[in-house]
Amino acid sequence: MFGGAAGFYFLTQRDRTPGAQMPFDSDKKTVVVLGSGWGATSLLSTLDTEEYNVVVISPKNYFLFTPLLPSVAVGTLNPRSIIQPTRYITRHKSRNVSVIEAEATDVDPTSKTVTFTDNSEIKGATSSTSIKYDYLVYAVGAEVQTFNIPGVKEHAVFMKELHDAERMQRGFMDCLETAAFPGQSPEEVDRLLHMVVVGGGPTGVELSGELHDFLEDDLKSWYPELAGKVKITLVEALPSVLPMFSKQLITYTESTFKESKIDILTKTMVKEVKERSVVLQMPDKSIKEVPCGLVVWAAGNKGRKITQDLMAKLPAEQTNRRGITVDDGLRMKGAKDVFAIGDCTATSYAPTAQVASQQGAYLARVLHQLAKKDGLEKELKKLEGLDVEGDEERARVQKEIAVMKTKISKIQPKPFDYSHQGTLAYIGSEKAIADLPFMNGNIASGGVATYLFWRSAYLSTLFSLRNRTLVATDWVKVKLFGR
Repeated sequence: MFGGAAGFYFLTQRDRTPGAQMPFDSDKKTVVVLGSGWGATSLLSTLDTEEYNVVVISPKNYFLFTPLLPSVAVGTLNPRSIIQPTRYITRHKSRNVSVIEAEATDVDPTSKTVTFTDNSEIKGATSSTSIKYDYLVYAVGAEVQTFNIPGVKEHAVFMKELHDAERMQRGFMDCLETAAFPGQSPEEVDRLLHMVVVGGGPTGVELSGELHDFLEDDLKSWYPELAGKVKITLVEALPSVLPMFSKQLITYTESTFKESKIDILTKTMVKEVKERSVVLQMPDKSIKEVPCGLVVWAAGNKGRKITQDLMAKLPAEQTNRRGITVDDGLRMKGAKDVFAIGDCTATSYAPTAQVASQQGAYLARVLHQLAKKDGLEKELKKLEGLDVEGDEERARVQKEIAVMKTKISKIQPKPFDYSHQGTLAYIGSEKAIADLPFMNGNIASGGVATYLFWRSAYLSTLFSLRNRTLVATDWVKVKLFGR
């Protein structure tokens, strides 16, 4: 036991004290990475920085483990437990990586420059500049899709960033305390305690499940007069929730929600979000205004403005309105030195963390091959520039040139091939569902055992020992002391 504790302490201190790094090398090519999400972080974790000068530009100086965001929204996890500072990764690389907290505002694929602006509350004398790149990794992700529905931006709470989860937690607790205020009418109490979650994908389902757990495990003890009046409604425009799962797991989720008294409204569209209500179009096309205290919006993504502007510069090649069109090697069509990964792209793959993570790791391997090819091409240029005398020496050099050309021709990166590792979702009441590939089919499971698998899978997916320890500790604290 003492040995295990000593080993754990050693690993934590090693992570906290990174060593010296090589400086930027003017002879190396520069890779600029836009973003700090799943794709960018996976790339940075895998990339060999000895081969490049690397610059990271992102509005956030950390990576956010988005699958556990619903847990933060109800206090199951501490916000800092699911973020990983970007420098925690880059400071452990062999060569110095420049991390710039700024928002990219323009990409010029012709001049190969990126323009970015300091978006922090405190700004210096210089707050906007541009840098050149040799390769650009475009991984800016996407923003929330509101479908131009009136009132969504003004009155709904999103569930995409860390501040969204914190805002939702504050809003939910405010609804409870306001409902407990003396003199509230029964109708107003019912309105305040009605939580509407829009979006029947994994985020919406997991948030509904987490809200139910918060209600059952904690609120019944501390707000006994209100807990029985809290109502959770999940709204989905499609015929069912979780369409990416098998039918049997969808049915299992629906039955679990029914037992938990979570209402599911499928084939129901949101027409407007008001300050005190949400307007719905029911399956029979009738319009119904539903009073509620809080609306959480978890219903899709759309491209950011910078992505739309970049695509507009290449109108002949970039014709897909869903996002950036890339080739099999994740190069942006029309800009051969720009690689695009993650939610900002329009591919045949679902816009998931799993896809972006695999794309980032693949791209790191591609950049390694390109660096190797660049090195061989430099050697080839030297050989071709040699002024040799004598037939024997000339024949030797020509032979080396032929060998070098053969080596260069063999460096052809393979196309990106996504390997689906399965889909998981937490549905509340310490139950989870899993669709896992097996042989030529899949295994569908749900229940408490799957919930334990879900927790272990997420723990292993976290990027560092620090995050794994913090998340596991938070789970233990909640089990012992509540939220």
